[in-house]
Amino acid sequence: MPPWLDAVASGDDPGLFLPSDAPWVIHRDFSTLVGGIRALLLQAMHPGALAGVAQHSRYEQDPLGRLSGTIRWLTVTTFGSKEAVLKEASRVNKLHDRVSGSYQRQQGQEVTYQASDQDLLLWVHIAFMDSFLRSHQLYSKAPIPGGADSYVRLWGKSVEPLGLTEVPKSEADLVQTLDSYSDVLRCDERSLAVITWIRNAPLPLTAKPIYLLLFQAALASLPRKIQEQIGIRAWPLWILRPLVTNLLAFLRFAIGPDSPIEDAANARLRRLGAIK
Repeated sequence: MPPWLDAVASGDDPGLFLPSDAPWVIHRDFSTLVGGIRALLLQAMHPGALAGVAQHSRYEQDPLGRLSGTIRWLTVTTFGSKEAVLKEASRVNKLHDRVSGSYQRQQGQEVTYQASDQDLLLWVHIAFMDSFLRSHQLYSKAPIPGGADSYVRLWGKSVEPLGLTEVPKSEADLVQTLDSYSDVLRCDERSLAVITWIRNAPLPLTAKPIYLLLFQAALASLPRKIQEQIGIRAWPLWILRPLVTNLLAFLRFAIGPDSPIEDAANARLRRLGAIK
């Protein structure tokens, strides 16, 4: 049982999304296992985001602790009430206030940063959004209600409580915004060290073959230019797509259809009359 289950179950409003909305459908899907890895790879390419992780995170000693905070925000924002979303955003904003430092751009100039900077917030937002969207498109059989444009537009609401309002409103906007960061992204020694750690995450031996497949699925879904910068050869998508799609479908079948988080969110929505 996730510790934020009560935050999803409580509240007297429907929240930002309903089960029929694209963010709910995508974020409930097991393709997010690939999307999460992909988002971490993308974030490692931005020297500002990477500096925040390196200078203010214990990801090597406590990887699950760092990830749990991100998962908590994603879960509560997707499935919780607006009241819960605002509380969670307040928690994240307080954390961001303590994260600051400096990093070097490609041209060598020193840049000061704070985690709440609009530029960094936007990068983290589009890295997650693009990763979950592409992973779903490639490795899930579930259709996206309203298509990719609906997901991009609706998920833009998630970052408004974090102070970010200028976000992509369509899939084309998302692609254009990602391209606008091309002069900032790089894979230097520090980036490669983090990517190598992600590739060889400390997992039990029995989990490593499955994780390798998920890592390769994430890597192969990245834009070709970023793959070339990372320099790790990706397996062909024509091999990965059926393997990973069927693996994720099997995992869903093995675990079963019940989800404590979704059950709690649906119970709240039924209590409020938002769904039947």
